[in-house]
Amino acid sequence: MDSAWAETAASGPHKPKLSSVEHLLRRTTYGATPALIAEVERKGIHAWLNEQLHPSHVKDSAMDHLLTRWPSQKLNTWQVRKKYSFGAWDVMADLIDTHIARAIWSKRQLLEVMVDFWSNHLNVTCPSDDVWDNRHVFDREVIRKHAFGRFSDMLRATGRAPAMLQYLGNAESSGDAPNENWGRELLELHTVGLAAKYSQKDVHNSALILSGLSVDDQGGEFEYKPWMHYVGHVKVMGFHSANSSATKGESVAMAYLTYLAHHPDTAKHIATKLAVRFVSDHPPHSLITKLAATYRRHGTAIRPVLHELFTSKEFWHSVDAKVRTPYEDFIATLRVLRIGPPKKGTSDVRALQYMAGSVGQPPLGWYEPNGYPDVAAAWSSTSSTLAKWNTHMGLAGQWYPSGLHYTKLTHLIPSPPPKTYGGLVDGLAASMSVPKLNAVQRGAIAEFLDHKAGDVLNLGDAAYGWRLPYVVALILDSSHQAQR
Repeated sequence: MDSAWAETAASGPHKPKLSSVEHLLRRTTYGATPALIAEVERKGIHAWLNEQLHPSHVKDSAMDHLLTRWPSQKLNTWQVRKKYSFGAWDVMADLIDTHIARAIWSKRQLLEVMVDFWSNHLNVTCPSDDVWDNRHVFDREVIRKHAFGRFSDMLRATGRAPAMLQYLGNAESSGDAPNENWGRELLELHTVGLAAKYSQKDVHNSALILSGLSVDDQGGEFEYKPWMHYVGHVKVMGFHSANSSATKGESVAMAYLTYLAHHPDTAKHIATKLAVRFVSDHPPHSLITKLAATYRRHGTAIRPVLHELFTSKEFWHSVDAKVRTPYEDFIATLRVLRIGPPKKGTSDVRALQYMAGSVGQPPLGWYEPNGYPDVAAAWSSTSSTLAKWNTHMGLAGQWYPSGLHYTKLTHLIPSPPPKTYGGLVDGLAASMSVPKLNAVQRGAIAEFLDHKAGDVLNLGDAAYGWRLPYVVALILDSSHQAQR
């Protein structure tokens, strides 16, 4: 194990190079900070990542305490129905709050990255009318519970999740009137993918197998309704069943989901999505093959696949091969500026939810079943760039939300203070874990300050005062900060 890390990280598991640590943290967290870099250097890449792959080993008491401000997230569906008026969006809004808060402030960073990954893979748009009372349960009992477990378990849990069953119409699907929405998306998006070349007949039979997986009309919990289940022989790709008894239809559906989870095309599909998320928009075929083989060898377990990925040469050779999405850039900005949670209440975190929407990517909010895209081309527009830059300036200026805990920007200035304008730019970038800017970028920021990079900088200059937020924002606007 240690030799693998030594080979891939280039400097061994215990004393990795700073660049290796920063690369790891840019992919496995929502943004490196100097404190986190120091922690990984102290523990070693191997030990730190092993902790992250087992989030229960990571003490996160401050986050646990913060989450008590959103008590709705512990409620079951029937409790939500009892406490809130029908169709209220309050609990879904609270879920988005906690999704953002965890991304910024949780020490279990890889868990939060993977929760976001699986939330996109098994997308149930939030907020959405049909899931007003159960979307948070889907997050808690399906996504978070199985984020590092077996995909087969996650998929079966999805098959009993009212949120998915209602979102894609399976709750009303019957043998007489099958709704093919989930039957199709299960194949296209959640398991084997389009490359499997399944047929329309497969889609139809998929819907028939899933018929009867429904929701209790009174309590909103999962209910298998045998009177709605299709009875008769079914076949989808290599799966087939006599399906001769309505009372046993649920077990047929669960066997079908298990079959799909273990299918070689599902292994390849999930391996590809993980490689795209953590390596590059066009990952090497060699890596996908290795990840898919690990997935199948370990019975759909995700943790071994991630271990294989993070120890691969393809991962370590992929520096600067990914671009942050607007949401990732937004969260990374909050982290590098050391912006802490409000002392009380949740309104300022709710404001961050609105800000995430203003940059074009409210978390959990993609309106189609396929989830947010994870490639640079989807986010490379002038409007997206301008929105990110405006957010950088607002947060660097500490203008809004006013109730968050802001660290003074002067804390980003290294000690002793830089003697030149170029030195200030480099020092601030290092303090924000932004890779060193090139000469052109450094010179452009110095020119913004009406100086050249080599000009002498005095403590009384405006760059240390009212212009400091603008310098910080410009550094955050750089292409280096945009890299994941």
